Amino acid sequence: MQVRRTLAAALAVGSLLLAGCAGDDLDDDTSADDDSTPAASAGGPVTISGQNFPEATLVASMYEQLLADAGYEPTVKLVDSRSVYIETFPGDIDVVPEYVGGIVNELNARKLGDKAEPFTAGDGEELADQGEQLLDEAGITLLDVSDATDTNAFFVTQEYADENGVTALSDLEGESVTLAAAPDCEGRLDCEGGLVDEYGIDVTKVLPLGYASDQTYQAVLSGEAELGETSTTDGTLESQGLVVLEDDKQIQPAQNLVPAVSTAFLDEHPDLEDLLEGLMDALTTEKLTELNGRVAVDREKPDDVARDFLEQEGLL
Repeated sequence: MQVRRTLAAALAVGSLLLAGCAGDDLDDDTSADDDSTPAASAGGPVTISGQNFPEATLVASMYEQLLADAGYEPTVKLVDSRSVYIETFPGDIDVVPEYVGGIVNELNARKLGDKAEPFTAGDGEELADQGEQLLDEAGITLLDVSDATDTNAFFVTQEYADENGVTALSDLEGESVTLAAAPDCEGRLDCEGGLVDEYGIDVTKVLPLGYASDQTYQAVLSGEAELGETSTTDGTLESQGLVVLEDDKQIQPAQNLVPAVSTAFLDEHPDLEDLLEGLMDALTTEKLTELNGRVAVDREKPDDVARDFLEQEGLL
């Protein structure tokens, strides 16, 4: 966020001025051995967490490789849902490749309950500003958001869409459907809760098969579920005969990619800001969709795709 960059710049200028003033006194013994204030440093162990679906795995690999190249010793621990890693972030976890709407609304729901009115700003920067107090209370800093964005999306088979004249989620009003989705979808206002409350869809059952997972695709293709959850940057749908329904009531908040960092860890390792914001500047929605396709359709390894992108962008 802009506040952190401004503060960092001010501190940098102040440090230069102090260094200049002290130049004639380098031989003085006063304060030379003062170790009372730990110095900010680069490198050392860093724990990265996030959700275990293809895009998140790809972006987490980008974080891992960038930080390893900068002298860190990264450990990556991906889990099924945000509600799992948020329990130990910050604390055991230092850095998470996040989505601005997801992290802000997760903190909001944890503070006010599952039925908390969600933040729905369509702009990532605005949404980050709205959630600033929640983030501060949690000890989490969001760095600058990327232009790349990826919201939740819901899909049906092309055959189902054609037979029932369905192109938007509102076309399912009053219809009974089984939903294949992420394990934490039930009750969430950007998932099952919003489909029921905002769209009037009768979700009879939620199958916790994963976000944009093969199991979710297969459940819809086989007819076990009519509706599945994925992302707007999913590059596999057309080849599988699947189609996204328009979120015409706009229940999805802005989901720009953003690095979420433990504030305490960032204070000790301020170099993370430039490292990760460089990646955010390089990513766009179009590039992210293309990279996802290389992993999900072409079956390239996420680590290889991540490294290729970082090298092409001059980040490695």
